[in-house]
Amino acid sequence: MTQLKFFRRKDDAKAREEAEPLGGHKMYGSNLRDFILGVQDGLVNVLGLVLGVATATMSTKTVLIAGLAATFAESLAMGAVAYTSTKAYRDFYRSELEREKAHIEQIPDHEREEIYEMFAQKGFKGEELESIVQKITSNKEVWLQIMMAEELKLVPQDNEGPSKSALIVGFSSLLGSIIPLIPYFFIAVESAFLWSFVVSAIFLFAIGAYKAKLTIGSPWKSGIEMLLIGSVAAVAGYLIGMLLGSTLQ
Repeated sequence: MTQLKFFRRKDDAKAREEAEPLGGHKMYGSNLRDFILGVQDGLVNVLGLVLGVATATMSTKTVLIAGLAATFAESLAMGAVAYTSTKAYRDFYRSELEREKAHIEQIPDHEREEIYEMFAQKGFKGEELESIVQKITSNKEVWLQIMMAEELKLVPQDNEGPSKSALIVGFSSLLGSIIPLIPYFFIAVESAFLWSFVVSAIFLFAIGAYKAKLTIGSPWKSGIEMLLIGSVAAVAGYLIGMLLGSTLQ
């Protein structure tokens, strides 16, 4: 009975997949990861930069030029990195998939023994273990996926992987990068300096709290964690700006 609960039939898996719009939880989690990566990276980098530049020059024009240049460069760079890294992972997954498929065809006894050891380590034994191994190895598709997930710890990317990831990371990086610049469009550098930090801190906290609500954990803890990460970068930029400002005078 245990093994029947542990393994779902192929048609059950198909029905579950069809019931999960946009590819299910895996795609949703990947999109959330890409969005948070882009927003956090863009905001933290540009915040540290503009605080440093503002401290060194006290010129609104200089801050905006430096900030906007960094914003677009950061967004394009993050999108490109997301594309290449996701594509590299997908290609690596496919190569490992073909390798495991060849192993199952060429050395099935060895691969069957690996399945046996794998589930023995999970606490299965006796007839139950034998039944599980038999059920897995009787279906080569299931066997292959188990080897990929359990032995190699690899999961497939969705079909739109690289391009979709690049768009999400690039756009979210652009969004995050704009946040620290907003005050400099409306008020003088002396006041914008403080408001840039405040607005960015609120946004970082909100993103962290939102992430916790969508996943697990405390929204307060997650929000504060992301806020601290951004603050460290901002303080570093501020100190570097002060140092450069006093050195170049």
